[in-house]
Amino acid sequence: MKFKPEGYPSLAPYVIAAGAQRVIDFLAGTFDARVTRRYNRESGVIKHAEIQIDDSIVMLADSTDTIQAFPVILHVYVPDVVEAYTRALAAGGTSVQAPKLDEDAAERRSGVRGPAGNTWYMATQLGSPAA
Repeated sequence: MKFKPEGYPSLAPYVIAAGAQRVIDFLAGTFDARVTRRYNRESGVIKHAEIQIDDSIVMLADSTDTIQAFPVILHVYVPDVVEAYTRALAAGGTSVQAPKLDEDAAERRSGVRGPAGNTWYMATQLGSPAA
């Protein structure tokens, strides 16, 4: 028996958000993310959801009286950082960093704050990093 679900990474961030559905919508609009599991509380808010972005899983839940929302910073590699940044803004994000070249890392990077206050940094590798 396997110790984790098929296709899951060993490490997955868990985001607690006020308005978890808005985060799901933002991730779908930005990264073509899809929900792989979802459980709601009786009130209809999200008790637990698992969202797949490429080969990664982000776990997500709505905040409660006992589990408070807190902003986190996440980093996602994407095929085209300019396209992902543009899509993130269209999905309701706020720019933190416009796409720019990081020559030392040989990457183009950008950052967007999502609807629950989380910051999503995105990057596309362009070549081999400088030694």
